[in-house]
Amino acid sequence: MDINELLKGRAGCACGKNHVCDIERVEIGSGAVNFLPRLCEGYENIVIAADSNTFSVCGARVFELLRDKTEKLHVFEQDGLLIPDEQAIAALSACVSKKTDLIVGVGSGVINDLCKYVSFKKGLPYFIVATAPSMDGYASVGAAMITGNMKTTFSAHVPSVIIGDVDVLREAPMDMIKSGFGDIIGKYSALNDWKLSALVNGEYMCDYVYNLTYETVLKTRALADGIEKRDPETIKTLTEALVIVGIAMAYVGNSRPASGSEHHLSHYFEITGIVKNRGYLLHGIDVVYSTVETQKLREKLLALDKIPENIRAFDRADWEKHIRESYGYAADGVIALQDKLNFYDPAFVSVYREKWNEIRDILREAPTSLQLCEILKTAGMDYNDFERFYGRRVIDDAVLYAKDLKDRYTVLWLYYTVLG
Repeated sequence: MDINELLKGRAGCACGKNHVCDIERVEIGSGAVNFLPRLCEGYENIVIAADSNTFSVCGARVFELLRDKTEKLHVFEQDGLLIPDEQAIAALSACVSKKTDLIVGVGSGVINDLCKYVSFKKGLPYFIVATAPSMDGYASVGAAMITGNMKTTFSAHVPSVIIGDVDVLREAPMDMIKSGFGDIIGKYSALNDWKLSALVNGEYMCDYVYNLTYETVLKTRALADGIEKRDPETIKTLTEALVIVGIAMAYVGNSRPASGSEHHLSHYFEITGIVKNRGYLLHGIDVVYSTVETQKLREKLLALDKIPENIRAFDRADWEKHIRESYGYAADGVIALQDKLNFYDPAFVSVYREKWNEIRDILREAPTSLQLCEILKTAGMDYNDFERFYGRRVIDDAVLYAKDLKDRYTVLWLYYTVLG
């Protein structure tokens, strides 16, 4: 699957859309960072952004290559994890002048999101030099930011150029490599949720994009035994997979092919971790363990031959109490979001009853939780680490209340209504 062929898009898709992706070039391979000067021809006032970790890994090299064109080098000096919040946005925005014609980010998730968001707001192109194969957002239009104490994915734009130097990527911390692998394996859950929402909620779905993403998941699954070995070909293929999934998101204009209930749980752990000052795992690691967790929900639902006669009515006061307990000072934003939506509408129950057999057929398509755990074991990951890290109480709360963070229908809503 040639990434640069995918960049050409797909006109006249059977779904009724013309799929486009505005990325101009992707370079993934050994020594790929050396393409940067040629790709930056035509730009004269470049802002380079990195954090204290990524600068030492590759940022200094990028600065050396672009020194004559660099208007400003900004290195975030963070204590712990860099958070893509209002303060970080303001710091990067302040580096951009009227002369700036390009932003180059050196990093992975947070740096990519910050550069994507600020460049979009400033009307500038940006390049990303990846430092870890850790997540699928490099090629997506979405920028996952934390604003107003809420994890919000803003629609922005894709980078003009993505560079993934395998010599750099394979030296990333092992947890970040596993995070990227986990983010792709998590698409088993996301794709199942997409198909479920198309049936239950009438959401748009594209079979071509679905199949493109699914094939990428299968190809990544086969990499499991090369992850801990830092095998160069494994790292290259994993990075390509992460970019391809980002292109799939660009094709539909949102993260639906790649983000469902498993991401909602991950966002819950991150937001409540920040609010309550407790730790949380890397995004893709949270995602893949949450994929096992959401699959357990599907298996519980599959055990039902039919929807129970007595479904618990939605108790607004009880729900709001738990939302405030879970989200603390961020609760008002969560409540306001759900007040705009209508996923608690009891009319969904009649849809569930009418389409239960079709729903069960969809739920059966995902790998079992045991199969997922075996894939993870091969890649050196243990689901029990997830339970030990968060504890069942936090995980169970996430299952019930992570859905409220987003405006997207997933299996979490079905489970909450039927068995929650």
